[in-house]
Amino acid sequence: CYYTLFTKPLIKLRTDSMFFSIKSRNPEKTRQILSDFENLKDKDGNVIGVAASDLHFDDADCRAEKPKWISAEEQVEILNEEILPCDTFVCLGDVGRPARVRDIRAGKKILILGNHDNKEELMPYFDEIYDGPLFIAEKILLSHESVKGLKWCLNIHGHNHSVVKDYGDGCRHINLAACVCGYKPVKLQSMVEEGALLGLPRRS
Repeated sequence: CYYTLFTKPLIKLRTDSMFFSIKSRNPEKTRQILSDFENLKDKDGNVIGVAASDLHFDDADCRAEKPKWISAEEQVEILNEEILPCDTFVCLGDVGRPARVRDIRAGKKILILGNHDNKEELMPYFDEIYDGPLFIAEKILLSHESVKGLKWCLNIHGHNHSVVKDYGDGCRHINLAACVCGYKPVKLQSMVEEGALLGLPRRS
């Protein structure tokens, strides 16, 4: 697989508290967090505000696998409670029924292809589509499946429909598969501001 790196000027969006409880009152750490956030953008310079994975809209196999898998209508409603019209939204693969993407109200939509995605079918519904993992900042790698061996970055991914407590590679991973995250998208800026990247080693 290959990686793509975006570097553009900062555009500020709103913030909300997210999954991380790490709060920094140390000025040095605060500067590090702001530095980490500066490149969290798409190729046009828009901050990538929200991410989710494995939506599997209208996928009967997922309903069979997990009887509590919620409907596509419920998923879209949850997504739109968190996504602003000015947000850039990135899906980390396995969309499901393509037409449902129209109902997500994000201003811009980006897809990293999953193993169940058909690129040709999805092209009319996304502004950008990538075949492989994508760096959106120096230490933030988005992918569909987990990427192992990069201990100096945070890998945000999907694919696994269950909680993985230990990836066994000494790397930092966050699984955003919808059924793992309560079907809620994650605000990436909030993760960075609350310390998701603190403590990562320098790239060797």
